[in-house]
Amino acid sequence: MSVQTYFNELADHVTSLVSDEEVANLSFAAEDSDFVRFNQSKVRQAGSVQQRELGLDLIKGSKHCSGSLTLAGDSEQDRARVAKLVTDLRERRDLLPDDPHLLYATEPNSSELIKTGSLPSGGDAIGQIQEAGQDRDLVGIYAAGSIYSGFANTFGQRNWHQSENYNLDWSYYHGGDKATKSSYAGFEWDPAGLASKAERAASQLEALARPARKVERGDYRVYLTPAALREIMGMLSWGGFGLKSHKTKESPLIQMVEGDARLASSVTIRELTGEGIAPNFQEQGFLRPDAVTLIEGGAYKDCLISPRSAKEYGVETNGATAWESPESIDMAGGSLVEADVLKEIGTGIYVSNLWYLNWSDRSSCRTTGMTRFATFWVEGGEIVAPLNVMRFDETAYRVLGSNLVGLTAEREMILDAGSYGRRETSSARLPGALVNDFKFTL
Repeated sequence: MSVQTYFNELADHVTSLVSDEEVANLSFAAEDSDFVRFNQSKVRQAGSVQQRELGLDLIKGSKHCSGSLTLAGDSEQDRARVAKLVTDLRERRDLLPDDPHLLYATEPNSSELIKTGSLPSGGDAIGQIQEAGQDRDLVGIYAAGSIYSGFANTFGQRNWHQSENYNLDWSYYHGGDKATKSSYAGFEWDPAGLASKAERAASQLEALARPARKVERGDYRVYLTPAALREIMGMLSWGGFGLKSHKTKESPLIQMVEGDARLASSVTIRELTGEGIAPNFQEQGFLRPDAVTLIEGGAYKDCLISPRSAKEYGVETNGATAWESPESIDMAGGSLVEADVLKEIGTGIYVSNLWYLNWSDRSSCRTTGMTRFATFWVEGGEIVAPLNVMRFDETAYRVLGSNLVGLTAEREMILDAGSYGRRETSSARLPGALVNDFKFTL
């Protein structure tokens, strides 16, 4: 029996258990994944994971109560456990107050989207990864397989999303605090693509062997790789694009929403669900459009609106999740050629990765954080030496606004490598960014 069929049978079972006065919303998350962990270019751990989880929100009028359970995969056992969950939620719900912001889909709008990838066998993947790590200390984790998401309700709506993909998140370790950091992820495995990534990382590894240099704090011309820019975009996504944060004035982009602050005209950012791996529906049954333009030509345009925010503020939802954060963020590319990046830097800093980011002034969209892994000093368009760890403090209005020199035409698809609980479905497709006067404070 397919995973989709099993979910639909459980949904029909729940429908048979609820009364005419009740509504049930079911959410489903599952995966069939292979995991391989590498250290010193050797396989240290390998295994497969099959897991299925069912969430249920039981509604009567304006009262509702939610719960979840991990499915065993045995029809008789799971049906009994689901029936008990319905009974438990019904008892708890009657003790709860009305929810004034409860909103859920009542018009059935079913959908099915299955994204089939082209993945190597486990043995082929391991062989090619070990070849990339030959004579080097490759450390990382490979995850691949199918991720499933489903929604169903007692109005007869059925939604299904299935994506087959892979994600290799790895580093070449040099020594001390020096390493390169790379990822190779997507839907169509290409040995040549992995080899190209490995070649670039190997050249950085050679540069890391040179004596490290320390530069004084100050403003420098920098290049932020897509991986480094992703960390900054992650901070912007922390309340920057949600209606709730805009209305409560907690958004880091509040100066764009209510004032005259702007980013560079070359900056266009979208939530591009149609090309990501996140499902195109959410747990109250509302569908997501293929694209929502968040920033267009440097100006704020639209925001992500969850059902609760839609009910609270009297607007239409666009199928955002409860936290109203992008899950398939996409930034348009520019005209800078990636192969010319070092020449375009001239003298300055090549930043491969950032980490430990946090707000230093949220209302001004100012972020602080650290460089990580392969960060290099560049002179005359060539890498001269690796740099020791540095702290930066910058605002997005400078990095992606007044000080932005250009964005690369090439963009990288970065899948979230997180697997805490289960594999993540968020993604980012981003260019690299060349920036003037990027401020380092330590």
